[in-house]
Amino acid sequence: MAGMTLEQLKIFLAVAQNLHFTRAAEELYITQPAVSAAIHNLEQEYGVKLFHRIGRHIEIAEAGKLLQVEAQKILDQVSLTERGLRELNNLQRGELKLGSSLTIGNYWLPSKISEFKSQYPGIQIDCTLANAETICVGTAMGQFDLGLVEGDVKPALQNTLDYEIVASDRLQIVVGQKHPWFEWGEVDLSQLTQTPWVMRVRESGTQQRFEEALQNWGINLSELNVILVFTSGEMAKAAIENGVGATGISELMVKKEIQLGTLRAIRVIDNREGNGAIPSTVTERLALTSAERLALSAVEGSRGSEVERSRSVGYTYAEIVRPFFKIKHRQRFQTALSKVFEQMLISSVLDGSHQHLSVI
Repeated sequence: MAGMTLEQLKIFLAVAQNLHFTRAAEELYITQPAVSAAIHNLEQEYGVKLFHRIGRHIEIAEAGKLLQVEAQKILDQVSLTERGLRELNNLQRGELKLGSSLTIGNYWLPSKISEFKSQYPGIQIDCTLANAETICVGTAMGQFDLGLVEGDVKPALQNTLDYEIVASDRLQIVVGQKHPWFEWGEVDLSQLTQTPWVMRVRESGTQQRFEEALQNWGINLSELNVILVFTSGEMAKAAIENGVGATGISELMVKKEIQLGTLRAIRVIDNREGNGAIPSTVTERLALTSAERLALSAVEGSRGSEVERSRSVGYTYAEIVRPFFKIKHRQRFQTALSKVFEQMLISSVLDGSHQHLSVI
């Protein structure tokens, strides 16, 4: 028995992904007969059918589905091992694969990557941006060394992923100049149901946190007049600037527009009877590490004067604070590069270098 080779596994995966022998050959820069021979040899060696030939088309068979999952794991582990060996040169060369949700990737992460690159200029960083759910799933599947998300880690993935707060952000309710709230500057909780809303898709970390805040405030999403739903925060921001309703959006995304006066952040007065504190959706659900406590303590401290002022007149301003999570696979081999980048993120929490801007 000769056994399967890594080259055969690479060829098999290319065929499984393309469901086409010629396209797999083109992708791997080899001949089509070489692809056919590799698949034939695997099938002969183990006495199974990896693909069903249906006319000019192929479909992956049950044995092929099993091999596809396991082959991907094997090649991922080989890739990690190769990278680990290359990194034994004092991190002068190597590759770091990051996955980030959109707000973090566009507004918070670039400065962290720049800081890392200044210390390790020979390192290649490959960063994929997608919604929070996609990044969590991708990290669980081994596509990324580290993930960064502002949404929740789904219960189904919590046994697979380690997650830790490395920064925090606020969502602000904002409106454009044509909206009546622009002149008011603040509204009661009860008034949130009286305006059109622009929302993000449900898979968005921003949307998840906004819906949690609504629930904490006793408001069901179905009570809001949602007129537009976008996949990106930039699209939602553009709609609001053009006078279409209100939206909940990261303060990182609208800082410039608020300074220019094209958008205004609206403070929400929480005047519910008996309200004496602003609940934290994070501390209600998570057993916090010391770094996470420090992160959220910084948030609480930064809003102190506003909270004290509002309490002096008998109410508090409701605010939406959301953590930025660093996530990684619990059992997957972690490269030296990944450990160094992770430590840099954790250090930024401990030294208080993450900033919080304004209070809703």
